[in-house]
Amino acid sequence: MKKKFIISGALFAAFSFTSIHAQINFGEKALGAVQKGVAGFTLSNADAAALSKEAVVKLDAEHQVAPATDGYAIRLNRVFGKHSAGEGYTLNYKVYKVKEVNAFATADGSVRVYSGLMDIMDDNELLAVIGHEIGHVANNDSRDAMRAAYQKEALIDGVSSQSAKITSVTDSQLGKIGSALIDSKHSRKQETEADLFAYNFLKQNGYNINAEESAFRILAKMSEGTEASFIDQMMSSHPDSKKRADDAKARAEKDGLYKPYVQQKIVNTVPVPAKKAKATKKTTKKK
Repeated sequence: MKKKFIISGALFAAFSFTSIHAQINFGEKALGAVQKGVAGFTLSNADAAALSKEAVVKLDAEHQVAPATDGYAIRLNRVFGKHSAGEGYTLNYKVYKVKEVNAFATADGSVRVYSGLMDIMDDNELLAVIGHEIGHVANNDSRDAMRAAYQKEALIDGVSSQSAKITSVTDSQLGKIGSALIDSKHSRKQETEADLFAYNFLKQNGYNINAEESAFRILAKMSEGTEASFIDQMMSSHPDSKKRADDAKARAEKDGLYKPYVQQKIVNTVPVPAKKAKATKKTTKKK
């Protein structure tokens, strides 16, 4: 299969959905959220989180999720595990074993990182990406994306016409939600604010803030290659990677912290236990 570089998700701005074949049971509370959304498109954080959670459960079932013993999962936990909770948010995170370069975050705090992204970014660069992801959750951008999806889709009318006792959303309806979320990418303002959140995240936690510029330079270089037209299409409503890299550099220069970033070694394999030195017995000569 031809390798694609997907510039989407929270850093890259789209919520990825694959084809869905089974009916998704949202439960009464989640369905109520849909119906409340029909009334005035005022999905609360809890409403958007309930709907997002069910969608992510389905996505996880349709992707190869790296088990806890996998090198990618071990690395993500080592790099990001201690940052899974903060002021106003709690995150859960997993790695999709997919060669596409992608990452996304949803309103329930789910962060999914593709192994393809981990193959090209070191720990600091990866933290810059994840910091951006956290920014979209903390700033309620994911909730806003869910609201925009309902505003666009005819799904609203379909749900509102059904009995309040119905507790499931059909495949086609969920597909419309996914398509709408992909189409309703985060605004330039939201992306810029998430970039700033990522910079401050690195700075406040003592990481190399220059890794943010480096991460965007990598994406900018990718956009000059064979996948340029695809990336340009995905990024059409967002600041281009080169500008975002320049902005990150300007922030570091303003703080007097700028220094050209040198990418560190990338290791996505299971750590090899250090071999214990064999004890040597001392022999004493008899006099």
